[in-house]
Amino acid sequence: MKPLRQMKFRYIYQQFLSHISIILVAFLVLSMLFAHYVENLVYENKEKELITYGKAILKNIDNNPSNLGQIANQYSTVLSERNISLSIFDENSYIRFGPKKNPTIKFSDPEWKKVTEGNTVVVNQDYKRFGQEGVSFVVLPYISGGQFCGGILLTSPISGTSEMISQINRYLLFTILIGLGVSFLLSWILSRIHVNRIKKLREATSLVSAGNYTINVPSSTFDEIGELANDFNHMVDKINKSMEEIESLENRRRQFMADVSHEMRTPLTTISGVIEGLKNDMIPEEDKEKGINLVSQEAKRLIRLVNENLDYDKIRSNQIQLFREDIQLLEILEFIHEQLSMQAEEKNTNILVDVNPDVFINADYDRLMQILINITKNSIQFTTNGTIWLRGKSEENATIIEIEDTGVGIDPEDVKNIWRRFYKADISRTSNPYGEFGLGLSIVKQLVLLHNGEINVYSEKGKGTKFVILFFK
Repeated sequence: MKPLRQMKFRYIYQQFLSHISIILVAFLVLSMLFAHYVENLVYENKEKELITYGKAILKNIDNNPSNLGQIANQYSTVLSERNISLSIFDENSYIRFGPKKNPTIKFSDPEWKKVTEGNTVVVNQDYKRFGQEGVSFVVLPYISGGQFCGGILLTSPISGTSEMISQINRYLLFTILIGLGVSFLLSWILSRIHVNRIKKLREATSLVSAGNYTINVPSSTFDEIGELANDFNHMVDKINKSMEEIESLENRRRQFMADVSHEMRTPLTTISGVIEGLKNDMIPEEDKEKGINLVSQEAKRLIRLVNENLDYDKIRSNQIQLFREDIQLLEILEFIHEQLSMQAEEKNTNILVDVNPDVFINADYDRLMQILINITKNSIQFTTNGTIWLRGKSEENATIIEIEDTGVGIDPEDVKNIWRRFYKADISRTSNPYGEFGLGLSIVKQLVLLHNGEINVYSEKGKGTKFVILFFK
């Protein structure tokens, strides 16, 4: 059986229905409360009106008990204009003044008890008594000399009150309908706004998943969606930078493979050719020793290439251990001068040492030598008919080594890249017997950092280069 397809309920409708549901419930609750409040208010006003008239009548009767009929007639005329009926009864509930349909007023036992005790009885809605379809009435007792002598009954039809309440409810209904219409419109607009913002994020996410890492969505700190958009942009920027770095690494990897092929092809071809020549007696006897020496040189060159890569990986993975000691800097720089002076002379370049004998440096001897030889060889490579200075000095918090040459210098665009693995400036691609894979300066940087030191380079095209190394004390 095929699985049932899950029904899709769009988020805009979820938003819209949630808004409208809340508004509907709020309107219903508020309208019910308001209607109940208005109804109570109307009946309360009617109650106050009847009680006010009743008290006024009782006061006049109390002042002129002999003129009961006259007072009753006067008030009855006034009250009839307000659709209020007046009845006066004695202590036995017999009607003394008012409608004569019934000789007595029928009260319930609780009502009669309350009246005889001197309390006012109020009934907002009554549909059974007084010969009318429905009335509101109040009963006020008449107490004279502390004795219950009867009371007055004021009735008013509830039809007028009900009509007033109905009219208020109609206005309330119209108000609710208008409010609902406006709420529908605003809810739809707000839902569209929120959904469109989420839709932009979804579309941007789809583009990112398709490989577009330059997309950007409007962001803000106004609400969570704006913050989400801000986080999304930050994420895309991170991904974009990572992809650029990956692309850069991939380009350098491809260049590295090309360099490896180029650098290794020549010595391997030479070694293979010489071995084949020796194997097949194709090399004259007097040239065999020369061929063997050539094979030895090229083999050493290959070993140097491999060791350079292995050395770099060991340094990067912290697999080497430093054995630091206090070393006289003059001794180190003079040794480098002796080792590399012949290479410098081949390019008609002088190496000069400038350091006081009392300058000492705390470092690993072998690794310090590796650092300085790498940089000095680099200077020799790019300096012809010039001078290379090896300087050293001691300051309060660091020992400083400077290696400066008068060579071709480094292009400003290349200065920031010389520390990268496999990186070689274009000029070095023609001939580079030192550091074939472009790892020399990368190794130097890592070794200086392992010593908790700092290395900087200052160069200008055509005006030479200066490396400054600081070993902090």
